[in-house]
Amino acid sequence: MSTGDFDFTDHSHRRYNPLTDSWILVSPHRAKRPWLGQQETASKPDIPEYDPKCFLCPGNHRATGGSNPQYESTYIFQNDYAAVKEEQPVLKADNSEDTLRNRLFHVQSVRGNCFVICFSPKHNVTLPLMSVPELTEVVGAWQGLYNDLAKKAREEAKPFKYLQIFENKGTAMGCSNLHPHGQAWCLETVPSEVSQEFKSFDKYHAAHNTHLLADYVKLEMEEKSRIVFENDSFLVVVPYWAVWPFETMVVSRTKVANIAQLDDKQKKDLAIVLKTLTTKYDNLFETSFPYSMGIHQAPLNATQEELDRSWLHLHFYPPLLRSATVRKFLVGFELLGEPQRDLTAEQAAERLRKLDGETHYTKNL
Repeated sequence: MSTGDFDFTDHSHRRYNPLTDSWILVSPHRAKRPWLGQQETASKPDIPEYDPKCFLCPGNHRATGGSNPQYESTYIFQNDYAAVKEEQPVLKADNSEDTLRNRLFHVQSVRGNCFVICFSPKHNVTLPLMSVPELTEVVGAWQGLYNDLAKKAREEAKPFKYLQIFENKGTAMGCSNLHPHGQAWCLETVPSEVSQEFKSFDKYHAAHNTHLLADYVKLEMEEKSRIVFENDSFLVVVPYWAVWPFETMVVSRTKVANIAQLDDKQKKDLAIVLKTLTTKYDNLFETSFPYSMGIHQAPLNATQEELDRSWLHLHFYPPLLRSATVRKFLVGFELLGEPQRDLTAEQAAERLRKLDGETHYTKNL
């Protein structure tokens, strides 16, 4: 690609996202040094290890009744406010006639179940403040839930097709309880974002006879400029097409279809990635860094075709742009036109790459 006098750090341009078949506008001249802005004084969060009013702490009553056990490590339970239910009538839509309603209004019933995953019994920790062995237990809990739901779908005919594991960290991301936890929603359908990725994988394979993420990992390893952290099993990059200022993607270096396929070495390596990346995030603005994180993987009880197209990866979408309180909002042009960012993926990756990923900023206060 010939760029001539074009300067990617100064001139506006669009970047293509092959995962979602979409574009993003990049305007780097608007914020060449986005980390130089409003500054806050770093402080240690004053949060107790146990909160008697927390619905997720060990031994406490939950909002809808019942009590948590005195759990000592990662604990999973059915969400008391599940977004989908296993038992409900199946919607039977009659689309046999060519009417305007049938052309334009499509609807499906959706069944499933939702779970809460308490990462730790300690109310005052987050992923970067947990140890690698503790985070390895979290990864093991994800694996266990994946395998358990796949088994129930096979043997008990449960309406489980896809398991979406995710975490909303911080009130900025709508988290309603600060106890360290994530969620897992299991649906009888594959969600739209994941389905679009699968379509893109199929399209790329048909055109190039290789997996899109296999080629992407190869290219990122060659260019290096967007790599934030790496170990034997995983690569952490700011995607070339990133929307959020310090968005990252964690992708397995070799083909792994789902979280359950990780061996002990890969489990530990993923735990190290989770700790290192989230520590870097917190150290960036010396705050408990908010984000939404989610795992994309193969469906439960996947066919061979589905296994072939799937490649385990995690998306981290954090909103902070200039400081602990200055956020990026997708409004105006972003909502009505297409996503836009003010710094390049390479600039964001360089900033994250230089940060300490081992020592949390609170250790120095």
